[in-house]
Amino acid sequence: MVYRDDFIIRNSIIVHSVILYAWISHKSVSNCDAEQNEDYQDAVAKNYTFLEAVPPFERPYKDHKVCLQWGADYLWMLQANRIPQCPHESDGVQVLNFIYASSGEKTGIVKRFEQFENRELETVRQHQIDFPMFTVSIWLYLLHHCEKDLCGILYFIDSKEMYSTPAVFLSEEGYVHVQMHLMRGDDLAVKTSFSLPLKQWLRLDISFKGGQIEVSTVGKNLKRHHHQSFNFREDFYYDDTAGYFVLGGSGYVNGVEGFFGPVKYYRLNVLETEQISNPLHDKETVEQIEVYYERCMDIQQIVYEYRNIVSQGEKAQRNCYYENYYSELIHKYGEKSKCDAFMWGKELREKYHTLFKLLQEMDFSAPDVLEDGSGTVLEVGRRIFQKVAKGLSSADGLSNMGSSVPLLVDSSCCGYHKASYFLAVILETGLGVPVDRTKGLLYSLIGAQGNERLAVMNLGYKHYQGINNYPLDLELSYAYYSNIAIKTSLDQHNIKGEQAFVETIRLMDDELLKAQTKENGDVFMWLKHEATRGNAAAQQRLAQMLFWGQQGVAKNPEAAIEWYAKGAIETEDPVLIYDYAIVLFKGQGVKKNTKLALELMKKAAAKGLPQAVNGLGWYYHNFRRDYRKAAKHWLIAEELGNPDASYNLGVLYLDGIYPGVPGRNQTVAARYFYKAAQGGHIEGTLRCSLYYITGNMEDFPRDPEKAVIWAKHIAEKNGYLGHVIRKALNAYLELSWHEALLHYVLAAETGIEVSQSNLAHICEERPDLARKYLATDCVWRYYNFSVSQVNAPSFAYLKMGDFYYYGYQNQSKDLELSMRMYAQAALEGDSQGFFNLALVIEEGNSIPSYILDHLGIDQALHSSNTSLLQELYYRCWNNSNQDSISPCSLALLYFHVRVFWNNILQSTLIYFMGTFLLSVLVAFAVQYFQSLPAHNSPGTRSEPSSDEPSSSENSTEDATRLIQPNESTFSNDLAQQEPNPQNPLVTS
Repeated sequence: MVYRDDFIIRNSIIVHSVILYAWISHKSVSNCDAEQNEDYQDAVAKNYTFLEAVPPFERPYKDHKVCLQWGADYLWMLQANRIPQCPHESDGVQVLNFIYASSGEKTGIVKRFEQFENRELETVRQHQIDFPMFTVSIWLYLLHHCEKDLCGILYFIDSKEMYSTPAVFLSEEGYVHVQMHLMRGDDLAVKTSFSLPLKQWLRLDISFKGGQIEVSTVGKNLKRHHHQSFNFREDFYYDDTAGYFVLGGSGYVNGVEGFFGPVKYYRLNVLETEQISNPLHDKETVEQIEVYYERCMDIQQIVYEYRNIVSQGEKAQRNCYYENYYSELIHKYGEKSKCDAFMWGKELREKYHTLFKLLQEMDFSAPDVLEDGSGTVLEVGRRIFQKVAKGLSSADGLSNMGSSVPLLVDSSCCGYHKASYFLAVILETGLGVPVDRTKGLLYSLIGAQGNERLAVMNLGYKHYQGINNYPLDLELSYAYYSNIAIKTSLDQHNIKGEQAFVETIRLMDDELLKAQTKENGDVFMWLKHEATRGNAAAQQRLAQMLFWGQQGVAKNPEAAIEWYAKGAIETEDPVLIYDYAIVLFKGQGVKKNTKLALELMKKAAAKGLPQAVNGLGWYYHNFRRDYRKAAKHWLIAEELGNPDASYNLGVLYLDGIYPGVPGRNQTVAARYFYKAAQGGHIEGTLRCSLYYITGNMEDFPRDPEKAVIWAKHIAEKNGYLGHVIRKALNAYLELSWHEALLHYVLAAETGIEVSQSNLAHICEERPDLARKYLATDCVWRYYNFSVSQVNAPSFAYLKMGDFYYYGYQNQSKDLELSMRMYAQAALEGDSQGFFNLALVIEEGNSIPSYILDHLGIDQALHSSNTSLLQELYYRCWNNSNQDSISPCSLALLYFHVRVFWNNILQSTLIYFMGTFLLSVLVAFAVQYFQSLPAHNSPGTRSEPSSDEPSSSENSTEDATRLIQPNESTFSNDLAQQEPNPQNPLVTS
């Protein structure tokens, strides 16, 4: 801090201000050996003062009294007066740029901040750990206040998974709850005297300066609405690098219900409201959200009041039933009650004329219409949606899309958010209507906030890929994907609802398509026949199909349990015994029977079934609380390779109840969770994804992309998504093209790869349908989406490679991208990828070195095109079916023939063979001309005997023996000789 940098002082401290602390600690004379706190906080007397720091380039050089070598001194003088450039870094961080739909559940955006690269900023940050100076600015649109206790807005979780400074929550009454962690170790909280308003955008600004807290709210016009200050004499502890921030919900608290706008965090500065730069960027979407909820309030009020009017009329009619039997029959079998005399004005009726028309058609006496207002409104929304969905799935349904959109809007406003997702996809893709990305985004956000699973996945996918004008934001993507991943685990235990098993069935795979069946299909009937005969494998497969809704069979848990029970009793199959025991334990579709379930589980475990051994551990853990026996069984099951057992052992360590091990051990627990995740365990994968996003575990360095990939993998197993995919596949098999296109678009927009490639295939198969109803280039868009996935199939890479190679419609050619696609297909083990790369070389192009490195081809060994072609054709042959003749094997053979022929042409052997053939031809010609005088001497007539061959035949045989290497020449000569009747070798 005193001298300038030189050859010996390389990094002098650069600061703007200096605080000098001084303190006196009391040391007890009676207890000299004991350790005592001698820091500043525990001092009996303390003080500090500010010192003025000299700027670094105004400081003098220090005389070190040493002489440098000439070379070192010269190198130092070259850069002695060069002013170092500090990294361009600001303490202002944009935590969130885009609108985030918070559904009020235990998921949110996780952000972690590292130390500053700029030494000056980092020094200031470390000095402010015990004297925090920072500001947070958050845009919010709240739909409801917290239903219970507190809901998370923004809070910090330290490395020990405890709340730290700051922690900002929303209370049940709408007050802002601010919690701080003190230097002495405990916590302190305050609550504002004002509450946050609902259904309007506001900016919440909170600043900390030492022991002072300022809380303000600002409207869209940036005028301050409320302000409150809190002053404390306590010192707060604040280190924003010792943990992670959460925006919204987490495993510890639910998030707020509403929307987050832009969030700005100033790490080192306290700013006034006027100084904060955190504008609402997407003003159009912000206004659309406000307009949507205003309109929906009107619709919900109309539905609620209409239902009350109809129910009052029905109540009056019911009072007359027993007095008039005829009236009772009319009510029972006649037209249902409806309201023709509206109490609403003409303007309102015209504005919502489609809604009023639908309300008149509905039967509000049905048992599924609930008594409370919210239930009625939601039920009306569901009915509207079902009517629209039925129309769109008809033979020519997509042609009515324009008239369906207003009805879907009404359904969405009633809180039925499947309609919101339909609207989002329809408007973003231009499915039967013009593209409107702003409204598409609006309904995606509305659907996600309303907890519609496909809408949440849609947003997660768009932010993961950064497509359709959605910013690439991995933390935001994880917030959405983790929400559905958690639900996937819960949904699998719920046998109700429109769910089906997510199956990877590609429309190009004829074998899989033939295996699809229904309850009256041949495959199902054959399995049922075999299962009735006692075939354990058929019983097991039939039960799985019915329980999970697989292979085109409708979900029917009750029927599945009957086959589980039949198989467990009759066949003694351990898998069927185990499956039946599980449903008895959990009471899924059958009455709980723990005693019988335990007997069956022990029976299956005795047969060596790993999952049954794990099931016994689960029984002792959940029913007996005998953790020693539970751990014993889980260790055995884990050795047998059961991932459930690995996860359960991790839970024991995490909860601190592993026998013989005191306290919690998160490190060992995390290792078990990782092992379970490697085996495909859903909860284990979720745990690991959380470790990757927070970075709080030593063995899991922070990796947001890996966290998203793992959460996405689980989310795409959700049964509600599987139901949409199954409807699309069934429609395709039934040649219902409109319904297939609609549902494949709905599934593809969630980001699941199999639906994307299947949709592209349909658009290739039916280009007229795609052109008529989709505003986007369907084939290009969805094959492009497919190859961007982690699990993309090789044929998608080949398709995109061909598109880039030849050019596709309005897309320009790109040879390098084409080769990258072919190389990726080759890496997936597709021989066609190697074959196409070889053809690219054959056509005179060269493959970039980084692609060869990606393929693992050593350029030093394969520097020439010939060597490279040989390697590519060999790999092509090696990855193809070697038991039959394939294009790769023919190409490799042809390549070797060409190489052999070229080698002959370029060697001395060709000259020897040429000389030899020429000598043979000369010898034949001499012999030929010598034979002419012998046959045609004067005065002699040759009369050949009938039983002796003529000289011409002899000469022909000789010629055949002599010029056999050139058979084509010989046959050509014969062809020229035969038609000539004057040939002297031919006798009459």
